[in-house]
Amino acid sequence: MRAQFVLSEIGVGLRRNLTMTFAVVVSVALSLALFGGSLLMQDQVSTMKGYWYDKVNVSIFLCNKNDAETDTACSKGAVTGEQKERIKADLKKLAVVDQVHYESSDEAYKRYKEQYADSPLAPVLTPDQLPESYRVKLKDPQKYQVVSTAFAGRDGVHSVEDQRETLSNLFELLDGMRITALAVMGLMLAVALMLIVNTVRVSAFSRRRETGIMRLVGASGFYIQAPFIMEAAVAGLLGGLVACGFLLVGRYFMIDHGLMLAEKMPLINFIGWDAVLKTLPLVLVISLLMPALAAFVALRKYLKV
Repeated sequence: MRAQFVLSEIGVGLRRNLTMTFAVVVSVALSLALFGGSLLMQDQVSTMKGYWYDKVNVSIFLCNKNDAETDTACSKGAVTGEQKERIKADLKKLAVVDQVHYESSDEAYKRYKEQYADSPLAPVLTPDQLPESYRVKLKDPQKYQVVSTAFAGRDGVHSVEDQRETLSNLFELLDGMRITALAVMGLMLAVALMLIVNTVRVSAFSRRRETGIMRLVGASGFYIQAPFIMEAAVAGLLGGLVACGFLLVGRYFMIDHGLMLAEKMPLINFIGWDAVLKTLPLVLVISLLMPALAAFVALRKYLKV
């Protein structure tokens, strides 16, 4: 097969159906940009989970005198020195516990003043109103329930709180956004496939005379079909390149410049360029193979050879 002939046929096909080719490029670009974005969002969620779950603690808040008077969870009175020692000893016996840090009421008050200095409660709050607590670092943050089951409702314990619960809502929101992006991507992908099939169908119909002559002179089926398949693949590849551009520009303007999320939200560990560059080859491969396969299936129906 002469490469020059195939390339000329590809050019002819793309020019003849310029409007539909443009629609295919745009549809493929948008669908694959959403696909790549959902993959990057999944990487972002995993990165954030790994970063934050490694830093969160389980907090065991102990009963104080105020709790004993107002809260049924501390109906047996404020925590005693013996109860505190027993709780600490039992914590250290648990295999899932990595470190245990005791925080007194004074330390809790000092930390509150540092973090919430502008709060209207700060001037009237006193150290005895804040509970003592044990800050527990786990070897595996996913095993929070082991600590909760062992100490919730115990004498002297007001409550057991896991900071993971605060982050779970954020991660669920991000997962929901990723699933929504995948759903929209699926819809756009279906539209792109239908456009590819219609484009190949129109192209095959407009060149039926040429293909008929090629068939009469003994050209093979692959020789006849190759220009149509490569035409669809080229259009898809153009869409894939545009999608890659969207991903690169999106990462640049959302995180590094423009919105500057990395600067405005320093507590979030954003994905790096390596995650984006790792996604681009997959986007390009799909953009090349998906239209080519769709064209091949369409030709078996609309171009009998």
